[in-house]
Amino acid sequence: MATPHVRHQLHLHRAQVGTWGWLALLGLLLAAGPALAQRKRSDAIDRTKKGRIKGITVENLANYNERFYRPGLSIAPSFSRFYIEQSDTYIQNIQQGRSFTANAVVSPGLGVYFLNDIRLGSPRTPFHLRFAPGLSFMTRRVEFVARTAGMPDTVRTQEVATTQLELPLLLKYQSQRRRNTRVYMIAGIKPSYAVTQRQNTPQINQLKVTRTDLLLEYGFGLDLFYPYFKFGPELRFSHGLRNILEPQNNRYSGALQSLRTNTVTLYLNIE
Repeated sequence: MATPHVRHQLHLHRAQVGTWGWLALLGLLLAAGPALAQRKRSDAIDRTKKGRIKGITVENLANYNERFYRPGLSIAPSFSRFYIEQSDTYIQNIQQGRSFTANAVVSPGLGVYFLNDIRLGSPRTPFHLRFAPGLSFMTRRVEFVARTAGMPDTVRTQEVATTQLELPLLLKYQSQRRRNTRVYMIAGIKPSYAVTQRQNTPQINQLKVTRTDLLLEYGFGLDLFYPYFKFGPELRFSHGLRNILEPQNNRYSGALQSLRTNTVTLYLNIE
């Protein structure tokens, strides 16, 4: 077993986590204030140094925590790639002076989910259970590069396009609310099933994956309370726990030992 081109495997994390890392840092800074807040009130008065009233901040949806069940909708753009492990064939090719390597390519996707948020305990509890079934439209690509001494490199791209039925079950831990903002952390598992697998050109795209998958998910988000709804941008990371490679009798499948899904998703939640 071999896993070549570490720089390619880290491509997702360097390109995306480098960007998302700053967002994560910003989220942590935003979390510091609300997490330490200890008082609750329906409004807040901002005063000048001389004690004059400068403005009043009204607490929107003041009774929101009293609701046991809260439905919602989520739109989720994402970036996904495969985590690749190559087979023993890769070692044999290197020993014979040939090289046939596979590198994952980051690809965009889009999902639509229906939120079901359930409070676990009293209105003051920080724990909530979230079940968010939905559909995700994903296209993942693997770039195969064949190298032979004295010959130019040959590049072939295999495309795996699927419509995934996803059933994430997550535990949410939220901070105390400070006026109209609140931060939270979220984690859980996500079973996934490929409803359709699209192959526009089967003669070219010969790589296939299994229909079922199971992913570990974790992330953080920010709740913003408005007069009639709550908006929650949320950044979540997903890591596949299963090898979803479906063996085929071709050189692309033969060069791989396993494929696992890695995804970074920005959820735009409205409740």
